[in-house]
Amino acid sequence: MNIRVKLFATLREGRGKELTVEVHENATVFEILSSLAIDIKNVAILLVNGRDGKMEQMLNENDLLSVFPPVGGG
Repeated sequence: MNIRVKLFATLREGRGKELTVEVHENATVFEILSSLAIDIKNVAILLVNGRDGKMEQMLNENDLLSVFPPVGGG
């Protein structure tokens, strides 16, 4: 099945802004991030179809996973 992944800020480096990832049925958010070599320590916010997502959440065909890194400033 295909999952759309939108990456923000530093997570885009070397990966691009938006991509489609082909995964097995019942793939989790964690599995997708691992396949993209994204360390979970670098993830602050996960959204699945615009709603709060969890690492262990299973995804469905054509879901949109949005991934945001921690943001610092001062």
